[in-house]
Amino acid sequence: MKTLAKCALVLGLAAAMVSCRKKTSEVTGPPVGQPGKPIVIGALFAVTGPASFLGAPEKKTAEMIVDQINAAGGVNGRLIQLIVKDTGGSPEKCISFTRQLIDENKVCAIIGPSTSGETMGIKNICETAKVPLVSCAAAEVIVNPVAKYVFKTPQKDSQAATWIFRTMKTMGIKKIGIVSGNTGFGKAGKNQLEKLAPEMGIEVLASEVYDKRATDLTDVLAKLKAKNVQAVVNWSIVPAQSIVAKNMKQIGLNVPLFQSHGFGNIKYVEQAGEAAEGTLFPGGRLLVVGSLPNGHPQKAVLEAYKTEYEDRYHEAVSTFGGHAYDAINIVVNAIRKAGSDDRDKIRDAIENTKGFVGTGGVFNFSPEDHNGLTLDAFEMLTVKNGKFELYRP
Repeated sequence: MKTLAKCALVLGLAAAMVSCRKKTSEVTGPPVGQPGKPIVIGALFAVTGPASFLGAPEKKTAEMIVDQINAAGGVNGRLIQLIVKDTGGSPEKCISFTRQLIDENKVCAIIGPSTSGETMGIKNICETAKVPLVSCAAAEVIVNPVAKYVFKTPQKDSQAATWIFRTMKTMGIKKIGIVSGNTGFGKAGKNQLEKLAPEMGIEVLASEVYDKRATDLTDVLAKLKAKNVQAVVNWSIVPAQSIVAKNMKQIGLNVPLFQSHGFGNIKYVEQAGEAAEGTLFPGGRLLVVGSLPNGHPQKAVLEAYKTEYEDRYHEAVSTFGGHAYDAINIVVNAIRKAGSDDRDKIRDAIENTKGFVGTGGVFNFSPEDHNGLTLDAFEMLTVKNGKFELYRP
């Protein structure tokens, strides 16, 4: 009896330890120890917290893709084990989890994080450890200058800014105001807008920075209204993407609102309500796949992902989940091509990836370009009747 009691105690402690570990990470794929050693990939997503509109669909997407790959037999005869860490959008947690994935879990590559600030916090860690990182964050500084082991899937800030300014020129807009959040993404976008405006014939009359936690931006927007701006550009993540639209309407700042490429989640529109109508932003084609011609090179991929995600999770697909779709598939394809989970071989295979059709565009990486996308990865989108549509002047 004593022996049985002792065994029960040991088993109970083991179960408690497993339960505790699952609070900080979630594992998709075969358990370690199953015949045929799994390929271990790490993922860093802001599943909870203020950036959860980014991280939650990213996590769901990555897990869905890994389940599909494993159901089809895995990669090179081996199954994938995906270890997901919820950073909560915290750079400090992200750094700690990154070290854990590298040192303890021995991952062959990492996808994510969700935000630019988090990515910049771990960029040098991955570079020093020689672990391939495929970020789901947008800031151009992630890949410019190029770091040997660091890549990203969202389109570049400079490309988004160029699309915004080109659209403004067709609308006859020459004098604008900029508002941006005090995040890594906000700072990077602000810098690109201010840098490119003069050469695009746009004058920036005011450029204001606000706290990322702000819940009312009427004072900031009033400064722009006093300058008689012809349009407003907001560069941020939640919650300001919805707040700016509502506050502009409240103070009668009746000029076009342009958002960054970080606006690609219909939940932002839902939160802003009627104030979101007419908002313009550069985005990938995932949000308007139904409007693409049948011969478009991305259409089949976009339709398949949209259908699979929405059928599984019963919620609308978003740009951010698409970033994770691209990241996990780019890594898996590199492992398949390399024939190994060796980190250096994976890095080399990613850098030599050409013609990969993803949700963000058709990727062509090179030693000089660790984003792999060009201006044609974007479309200008708008909000009409509470939905995303292609913008047609």
